[in-house]
Amino acid sequence: MRKKTTWFLVLSFLCLAPVCACAGKGGAPEKETASKDLYKGLPFDMPMVSDPAIPSYRVNILDFGGVPDGITLNTKAFKDAIEHLSQKGGGHLDVPAGMYLTGPITLLSNVDLHLEKNALVIFDPDPELYPIISTNFEGLDMRRCTSPINATGQKNISITGEGVFDGNGDSWRELKKNNAPEKLWKRRISSGEGVVSDDKKVWFPDEGYKKARVTGGTFNNPDASLDENEIKRFLRPVLVSIRECDGVLLEGCTFQNSPAWNIHPLFCKNLVIRSINVRNPAWSTNGDGIDIDACENVILTDSKFDVGDDAICIKSGKDADGRRHAKPCKNLIIDGCMVYSGHGGFVVGSEMSGGVQNIKVSNCDFMGTDVGLRFKSTRGRGGVVRDIWIENIQMKDIITNAVIFNLYYAGKSVSEQNSEGGVNAKPAIPAVDETTPCFRDIHVRNVRCNGAEKAILINGLPEMPVSGIDFTDCTIKSRTGVEIHYAKDILLERVDVVIPSGEKIVQSDVENLVVR
Repeated sequence: MRKKTTWFLVLSFLCLAPVCACAGKGGAPEKETASKDLYKGLPFDMPMVSDPAIPSYRVNILDFGGVPDGITLNTKAFKDAIEHLSQKGGGHLDVPAGMYLTGPITLLSNVDLHLEKNALVIFDPDPELYPIISTNFEGLDMRRCTSPINATGQKNISITGEGVFDGNGDSWRELKKNNAPEKLWKRRISSGEGVVSDDKKVWFPDEGYKKARVTGGTFNNPDASLDENEIKRFLRPVLVSIRECDGVLLEGCTFQNSPAWNIHPLFCKNLVIRSINVRNPAWSTNGDGIDIDACENVILTDSKFDVGDDAICIKSGKDADGRRHAKPCKNLIIDGCMVYSGHGGFVVGSEMSGGVQNIKVSNCDFMGTDVGLRFKSTRGRGGVVRDIWIENIQMKDIITNAVIFNLYYAGKSVSEQNSEGGVNAKPAIPAVDETTPCFRDIHVRNVRCNGAEKAILINGLPEMPVSGIDFTDCTIKSRTGVEIHYAKDILLERVDVVIPSGEKIVQSDVENLVVR
């Protein structure tokens, strides 16, 4: 049975619509090239990225049977309108003010999906509307439900306007008691919907989801022996899946309440993401903002994120699957973004097996995130992360580390094991091979942070120390200072760490640390 749209979604839409960034109206937009200012002084070669050129032809969703009452299912109207545009060689699909309930929307080449002000597109949470397909999630090839907004192998596509896309993710996601507000938890378990874990600490949408979580543990790749139709809600999709596309623009709209990650461009080239708003509840499981995954030539500017997991995240596949695809994420410019909440403001990893290189991040603010700048991986990933430039970053009230390099993601470092003693006091150090992750040549300049638990943590591998990291002209006010393990060629130049007491720098197994 189809669930009713909740008042929460309506209220969220009404509150958000006035603050969404504006997009042009009227005729077809000219093909716009990214501001040359973004390329000024860029420390790596990157081609100029242009907006997709969409033909001027326009149609209205209402002319294809669209009904903006929030109750009528509009899946066919969107499909017919987009296919009509495709047959005409492309154009713009205008969605006027109103509330549109729909199933998945599939974009085709040379089509712009344009939401006008006060247009709210709500995706029906009925899992039967979202077929299970072969895709890639969290860096692994796997089976998942079709994404509410999706495109594969298309050219010149865009999503623009001032409207809101809502993924109805609360109907798909598990809810953990220790993460949720007390009132929300009580309302959810008293709703009569879903089931609760045996220890009463997690709410699941249905029994199939619970079964899959028990067998899958903390990962989202379930036991292959389970009936995928029985566990369909566990195979929850990302809200926006843009895969193997060339020439993509996301501009002006709000994307919120996703079943899993919010926006996931994968294996794409020539992307422009400009002035979007990305929202997920703080308690949303896997509620990432945008995961730019094994893409090339990407510009992300002037966007806002308030999410339940990593906000702006760079990835390139996981372990053997990532190394087999062998597609690095490279040539990215990220500028002028604001992150209000998230596990990390700017993040690389932990899925980086295909490599990450040539990224400039500038003029961003992180307010109250768990971590500010977050680099993470672990043994088994492989891949090289290098040539990243970060400058002019402001942070406030960071919950843990202002900056972290952690090569023991989801595990214990050698220093932690040594401090615990026992049989793990001197663990074996593996040989370097294709599964060894490498982080090097990363440059951080002009960072200001007012409030963090720790200023900087670098936690490298004995067999592959983090190397070539320099911090210049940074001021960080935190409870504790800089901690470095298994690293080499580290520069702290004009770095002011303000702590109440104790040593400002703690280090072990560091080669060539320069402080000046």
